[in-house]
Amino acid sequence: MDISNFLNKIGIMNHGDKLTDSIKRFPDGSQYRFEVPGIQKPEILESLLDALDKYEVRVHRVTQTKGIMLLTDHEIMEMADMARNAKIELFLSVGPRAPYDTSATAKTPEGAKIGYRLRGYDNLRYAIEDVRRAVNLGVRGILVYDEGLLWVLNKMREEKELPANVQFKVSAHCGHGNPASALLLEKIGANSFNPVRDLQIPMLASIRKTINISLDIHMENPKSSGGFIRHYEAPEIIRKACPVYLKTGGSVAAHHGYDTTQKEAGERARQVLLVQDMINRFYPEAAMSSIGVGDLAIPQ
Repeated sequence: MDISNFLNKIGIMNHGDKLTDSIKRFPDGSQYRFEVPGIQKPEILESLLDALDKYEVRVHRVTQTKGIMLLTDHEIMEMADMARNAKIELFLSVGPRAPYDTSATAKTPEGAKIGYRLRGYDNLRYAIEDVRRAVNLGVRGILVYDEGLLWVLNKMREEKELPANVQFKVSAHCGHGNPASALLLEKIGANSFNPVRDLQIPMLASIRKTINISLDIHMENPKSSGGFIRHYEAPEIIRKACPVYLKTGGSVAAHHGYDTTQKEAGERARQVLLVQDMINRFYPEAAMSSIGVGDLAIPQ
């Protein structure tokens, strides 16, 4: 049996001997969008939006990574209002996770391999309650770290226990980086997939050929995850892996879950400008989404 033929038969595609440009697009026909992570609080989101106006750049999604449970109802509604007025997506992350739990194992070098996944029935239930709270306050984008939770949330969405327009984004902290894993995540409900940060472009191209949902690709990384910067690769990433969210501004942070300051929010916006300039220079015909297009997970 030829393994490549078998993988192709079950829908797991290779990029081929010669890399070809992706023909897949977002529903609005565009190839790329921008995402800024690490926007943890309302005042930081406000500073980011002000800086985006200053630099005259577009961002389509902001992501909070510390956890829904660490925000008050008022803070969630304040962030949702700002995102809705700006016509951008707001993704809040599920709070319960192994490092926040009573797990001693999760805090050891060996235990770090479990990532932010959930331990036990109760933590699964807490995570679902976290999501329901955010959704009831108008949030329509949820960042998940656990495949089992994703499966349950998708079942809830299918059975109308959650609104049909809630979108689920899978974090890079789940540790997935191959086409089979990506296809599995798509099948169990992911709308957006962030593979591990250091995949080479041929690896991203293979994932793109296999799945249809957007890929979220880190353009920069905090020191805790390598600190590498991919600005020059942005045009080719768009060509070979679109539709993509270019996840930009990470090098400002020291680590995941970092509390961005108001000044640093402006620095994250400046990083978006740098990546946009690179695209304009080397792939000016690339199509970027307008703000407020219909498939965005804009708060309601």
